[in-house]
Amino acid sequence: MSDLPRLTAAEAAARLGVKPESLYAYVSRGLLSRERDAAGSSFDPLEVEAFARRRRRRPGIAPGSPAPGTPLMVLETRLAHVDDDELHYRERSAARLARDASFEEVVMWLWDVSALRRPSPDDLTVARRTIEALGRTAPPLDRLLVAVAALAATDPLRDDPDPSQLVRVGARLVTGLPAALAGAGEPHGGGGVPHADGGERHGVAQTLWRALGRHDRPGGSRLLDAALVLVIDHDLAVSTLAARVAASARASGYAIVTAALGAFDAPLHGTASRAAAQLLRAVQEGDDPAISIARAVRDGGRGIPGFGQPLYAGGDMRARVLLELLRDAPESAPVLAAVDAVAREVARRADVRPNLDLALAALTLWAEMPDDAGSVIFAIGRIVGWISHALDEYDERPMRLRPRGRYVGPASE
Repeated sequence: MSDLPRLTAAEAAARLGVKPESLYAYVSRGLLSRERDAAGSSFDPLEVEAFARRRRRRPGIAPGSPAPGTPLMVLETRLAHVDDDELHYRERSAARLARDASFEEVVMWLWDVSALRRPSPDDLTVARRTIEALGRTAPPLDRLLVAVAALAATDPLRDDPDPSQLVRVGARLVTGLPAALAGAGEPHGGGGVPHADGGERHGVAQTLWRALGRHDRPGGSRLLDAALVLVIDHDLAVSTLAARVAASARASGYAIVTAALGAFDAPLHGTASRAAAQLLRAVQEGDDPAISIARAVRDGGRGIPGFGQPLYAGGDMRARVLLELLRDAPESAPVLAAVDAVAREVARRADVRPNLDLALAALTLWAEMPDDAGSVIFAIGRIVGWISHALDEYDERPMRLRPRGRYVGPASE
């Protein structure tokens, strides 16, 4: 039995990708255990995860077969945690930070620095030219990846093993990547402060907004600022685990972010908002919500895009915060009408609620960004989390995340 917060029946069913009836069938067959109290049934998250891994690994064998499953890795984290359906960064509410603080302010607090050092203009020129060499059709995460490599190539201290270099590298990336994407005519971001009237903010969000969004949308960079704060960290995502594995081998900050981006660039993780944006766009343009959802599920084969997050019983708070902020933005009604129409249709058929991917999709549609712009916002904000986890991993024994394999192939003759 683990000490982690227990899952509700809805959360356990969502994690396994089954209906509640199937979940209780597993319980009746002794394949899963549960506890019952006045609030209903609850499940051990580690047992549910191990069961899910067994089902994925041996699809031809009945779930819960006697073959032992691989134990789930549990790592201690000092950064993010979810309590009572609210995300916190250390002891502070992520929702409150998103509403009241700039991205730079949150980053400097998390990294305990007074400023974020930016790449030099010459280094940015190299990064921009590297991006331009890919051509206009290159996916946005490919652009980010080559820009990381370019900023690494121009950094003579890239392999300095001192842990303080992780923060320096992280600052170069979170300020330099938006500037590289924005192009030669845009200012490079970082170190900005809010205006006294609470309006547009200079820095990373404003630079990224100029790279991705419509410049004539009032309040656009402020919304982007909030989104960057909300995506900094969230439990131990696969990209964060990849970052920690690289850090356990004492990789450089650039190599750590590159490893994380490899795991991030996946439809079940960092690029999930693309399908959600396509779904919302279809509904906004007049397609029937039920037909659009059915098409999205058929084409994606991974559930309803933009819905479901097992860490929350009442729905993903990151989506709630970002959508609430978007409701106050000018000309947001058509996008939010599409969000509401899809959410109503989903609620009639499944017990799942909007997640961060749907909120990022709504933001990108309102800003008239490309459908995959949400993945860029997500990745740049999450770099802060990856670097923070790398700092923690540098305090641990090197190579502790190097697992041992168990051979299950054919026997030798």
